[in-house]
Amino acid sequence: MAEVKLHGTWPSPFSYRVIWALKLKGIPYEYVEEDLSNKSPLLLHYNPVHKKIPVLVHGGKPICESTIILEYIDETWPEKPLLPSDPFERATARFWIKFIEDKGPAVFMIFRAKSDEERENAKKPSLEMLRTVEEWGFRGGDGRERKFFGGDEIGMADLAFGWVAHWIGVIEEVVDVKFLDANEFPKVYAWTERFKDAAVIRDNLPDRNLMAAAFRRRWEQLLQST
Repeated sequence: MAEVKLHGTWPSPFSYRVIWALKLKGIPYEYVEEDLSNKSPLLLHYNPVHKKIPVLVHGGKPICESTIILEYIDETWPEKPLLPSDPFERATARFWIKFIEDKGPAVFMIFRAKSDEERENAKKPSLEMLRTVEEWGFRGGDGRERKFFGGDEIGMADLAFGWVAHWIGVIEEVVDVKFLDANEFPKVYAWTERFKDAAVIRDNLPDRNLMAAAFRRRWEQLLQST
């Protein structure tokens, strides 16, 4: 097998999407921690366009953008597929991946809100996103409810949504807001518990306390700069 390296940074949910995929596939890899305040020459070489993590380097060739990396991993190592074989189910998984890529960033806008009113307004798009997932995210083509987005096993759409299961709670703690209420979003909440309970996820999550400290520092920096 050609050498596999992953350039990432530890608090990033986008890095962890790739880590989870590699772990689920059983692919050996070397992890390279990047300091985004002082980006390495290798990172700038491998991703000269966006200069961002994660970057997967396979046999010396870089692949950028986390969801594109997930597809590359699934196509290169087809064992234990992350996307369904059925065309309709595969298209549905890609729909939800695109959905969270489009709607998910709204959650992080809460860090720029200074007042209680601004925080409440900043929450609205995220709550609407969660309501949509609650109603439609776990329905199969036959209309029956599923344990995960693609069925009974964790798939690519689950990895794309994975930050909701762990990172959103840290954001709630740091900013003192509530997004994911178990009573309001019981299906999404139950999914987060199942997702985190899977060994490959549970054993590969960043430390919550360290994340909270890092997010709090970042929040303070953003408030000072606005």
